[in-house]
Amino acid sequence: MGAVSMSKSYEEIVVLIRDALVDAGSTFRGDKKRAYRRAIAAETNEKAKWVLETILENAEAAEKNHSPLCDDTGIPHMVLEVGPDAAVTGRMLDAVREGVAEGLRKLPGRPMGIMGDDSHRIDQSGGLNPNSAGVEPAPILIRRCEENVLRLHILMFGGGPAIRAKTYRVFHKHNTQVVLNEIVEWAKEGVAQLGCSPCTLAVGIGRSHFEAAALMLQAQVDGNYDTQSEMEKEITRRINDADIGPLGLHGKTSVLATFMKVGPQRASGVRIVCVRPTCCFEPRIATVELEDESRD
Repeated sequence: MGAVSMSKSYEEIVVLIRDALVDAGSTFRGDKKRAYRRAIAAETNEKAKWVLETILENAEAAEKNHSPLCDDTGIPHMVLEVGPDAAVTGRMLDAVREGVAEGLRKLPGRPMGIMGDDSHRIDQSGGLNPNSAGVEPAPILIRRCEENVLRLHILMFGGGPAIRAKTYRVFHKHNTQVVLNEIVEWAKEGVAQLGCSPCTLAVGIGRSHFEAAALMLQAQVDGNYDTQSEMEKEITRRINDADIGPLGLHGKTSVLATFMKVGPQRASGVRIVCVRPTCCFEPRIATVELEDESRD
């Protein structure tokens, strides 16, 4: 069986990535819109209901105008799914990088790339890059898929959730509930401090800090507001019972949903857990196929 054919040119991939990044930064997916409508229908706190309605109205306006959902337009994070006979080339990755840059200019992304050497970038003394495309994307995460495609997921990560996120070890004590309890406590603190809620809670549980963070990213790619596991539902319910509410105004919806991905685990007394309380606009995500199932 041959490799997936290079059916798309360099220029076509650039355009696909550009437009997908704009979609990620300006559009709610259908399941997220439905989650907001369910939350609005269930909310009895008038202030909280107004916040939910306003967020949804903002999202519908952003989609119509292809404009950013939020002033913090985000840092591009990508997950690339590779089918069994698909091939990834350096030239394709160059096209992805160029497409991201063009997408940041078209959205437009907020100029927030810092120039200079390592020290300058750490202490922010190198100056702000005035070009929206100066925002470098995070390294691409690659994972295997069964379909014979190359499929790229683009997520735009805001700064607030990164500040309130946490990746640390949990002593599980041979009890799943102990780990869930810790996730809930971390999330309550993060959601209350974040402000721009309701959140979607993204959780990864792995064997290392890198793996837990990678699983947290994949949880957002695979998550669906219409379908939740029992553990995800429990986490969501317990955080909502804390009565934090949208923008901290109390109410029934502090968290719209929990997206959790549990990876392989080792024989150890600890689990490494990554919890990211994404903001009311996240996950900002779009998906595009770079190659299809045609064969050479």
